[in-house]
Amino acid sequence: MITRPVPSLEAARPQDYPHSLTDGVSATDVPFEPEAHWSVPWLLAQRVSRSGDRPLVARRSPLGGGWRNVSARAFGDEVAQVAAGLISMGLEPGQRVGIMARTSYSWFLLDMAIARAGLVSVPIYETSSAEQVRWIVSDAQVRLVVTETGAMSDLVHEASREVDHEVQVMALDADAVANLIEVGRSVGLAQVDERSEALRCDDLYSIIYTSGTTGRPKGVELTHRNAVGIPHHGVRYLPAVLRGSEVRLLLFLPLAHVYARCLQLLSLAGDGVVGHTPDVSTLLADMQSFAPSYVLAVPRVLEKIYNAADAAAGSGARLRLFRWASRVAIAYSRSLDTPQGPSRALRSSRVLADRLVYRRIRALLGPNARFVISGGGPLGERLGHFYRGIGLVILEGYGLTETIGPVCVNATWLNKIGTVGPPVCGNQIRVSPEGEVETRGLGVFSAYHNDPEATAAAFTADGWFRTGDLGTVDEDGHVRLTGRKKEIIVTAGGKNVAPSLLEDRLRGHPLVSQVVVVGDGEPFVSALITLDAEMLPQWLHNHGLPKMGVSEAASHPRVLAALDRAVARTNEVVSRAESIRTYRVLTTDFTETNGLLTPSLKVRRTEVLRAHGEVVSQIYASSGKGPTEG
Repeated sequence: MITRPVPSLEAARPQDYPHSLTDGVSATDVPFEPEAHWSVPWLLAQRVSRSGDRPLVARRSPLGGGWRNVSARAFGDEVAQVAAGLISMGLEPGQRVGIMARTSYSWFLLDMAIARAGLVSVPIYETSSAEQVRWIVSDAQVRLVVTETGAMSDLVHEASREVDHEVQVMALDADAVANLIEVGRSVGLAQVDERSEALRCDDLYSIIYTSGTTGRPKGVELTHRNAVGIPHHGVRYLPAVLRGSEVRLLLFLPLAHVYARCLQLLSLAGDGVVGHTPDVSTLLADMQSFAPSYVLAVPRVLEKIYNAADAAAGSGARLRLFRWASRVAIAYSRSLDTPQGPSRALRSSRVLADRLVYRRIRALLGPNARFVISGGGPLGERLGHFYRGIGLVILEGYGLTETIGPVCVNATWLNKIGTVGPPVCGNQIRVSPEGEVETRGLGVFSAYHNDPEATAAAFTADGWFRTGDLGTVDEDGHVRLTGRKKEIIVTAGGKNVAPSLLEDRLRGHPLVSQVVVVGDGEPFVSALITLDAEMLPQWLHNHGLPKMGVSEAASHPRVLAALDRAVARTNEVVSRAESIRTYRVLTTDFTETNGLLTPSLKVRRTEVLRAHGEVVSQIYASSGKGPTEG
């Protein structure tokens, strides 16, 4: 048990952050102190002052698939013009403006303009229901919502009928940005500057409503201290990733989620160029044309890339080659963590595997990708070692909406696969006697909006935030997560089971899309499995089976036999009491649309159990003999 703050790398002064292991670290228990003048507009002004004529944003050309650079100064000027428009609409300092739009240049522009005008941004997922919109607009007292389309504007209008204040709505596809710039011409730049300069680090920057896996979303109040502190020190912690004229990041995850939002702020604090693409169907092509130097991904995306490569290998010699290359990559990566390092034979095998296999996989991420930042869920050691073994630097991190991004991140110079790294950038970590990870520091939020009871429950008596995650900390200060506290399954026999370990391993099979392990209060552990509709046709072809849909495949003997083997391999890492004894294959996947996935692709476990409660009941009402269709 750890009863004191872990001495952590973030406690070194910014200039002392090492570029390699040989540089050394000066560690204390004192976190960074914020400066009173910190604000998001100040962060933008710093970028303009530092490199105003160099590109900050690459904006997709409307005439083709190319990208047009926008300098930091030009972007800053446009931000000021939009901010003037917001002021001209009568919005007072501290009032809330919602953004309900796709990840795009316009989203970035609006977010910066809202802050520049001394207002508070409130992201709303474009997939939100009318009830969710109504709750957010009412709870946050949102005065203006800028939507992507007229259809979304109609939804907001309808949802706002019952709130007790006036809500204005503008749509990007109806020239919202141009209209704001036009009406802002009557507002002088001095008035915009006055709003920005009045901001202090503890003023509210944004209220982000947790996508949540259970219950009504809570509004997380994030200050300018949070929004500036992590990026300001983050670029000093990871200079190889975030510093330099060649740094490029292509964002495709929703900016309404704190993960992508934080990386956008990191791009602002660093030297690189950020681009946006909202359409994942064109993501691979966009990666080629934009050529990011580092990639922001959630584990499910990395799983899909691996599974697609496995499926594309087909069968026979090509499949054996891919599987051999995969084993070499994992073995090579593991050997990097040993005193002796890779053997000569293993190095030779990796050179051959790189020529035959790895180069093609790396190329999927674009011609310049060197780093992959993984967050939003556990990556798992198998995938972590695979990607490091093929030549990508995997920087797995850990954070929550309540910490505006990373609490911990693996560094380029001290990277432990299977951990989420040490606490960074003014954050500290400790583990409670019950095994819960607790944190405090520069990135940690101050309160849940309009919810003092939830706020009080979220913090310990001495001011540490209870993350709800279970974990341990090793001798180097690296954090290893073991599961969500509220998701731990306790079987009827009293065995504690962390479902994430089983779920992560089983999702590694090409046929599997999602997994939910169940068994709380029951005599044994079981699982609900969904099939990956995208991978299924290739898998069927590789195994000499005719085309069939998910419903038919869910009960096909050959498919079930493959899943039996996958479950057996998954069970090898746990005791019999923790192993999956039976499972059911569902004929519908979990999606954002049906409410079973969050926008960051996390499973809404409570909603899944509610939607498929009858299937779970059938599992435990039966004898538990083998799989059947659900």
